[in-house]
Amino acid sequence: MLQPADTTIAVLDADATRATTEQPAEGIERVMLADDKLPVVLAVVLVIWAGILLLLIRTDRRLARLERDLDATR
Repeated sequence: MLQPADTTIAVLDADATRATTEQPAEGIERVMLADDKLPVVLAVVLVIWAGILLLLIRTDRRLARLERDLDATR
């Protein structure tokens, strides 16, 4: 993968560009690119966002109920 400092070299040197694109994926890149893991990652992120949204809705309802109770006691 090209680093920000490597982009100038890649633009000026075609061999450098080919050398960086022909290298096999290593480490986490190999794991994430193997067997189409991207849909799984997107699904997990979607579930996390849905959980955060439900937590916010639940908290808002509880706060609204507490505010109504507080106004009723005044």
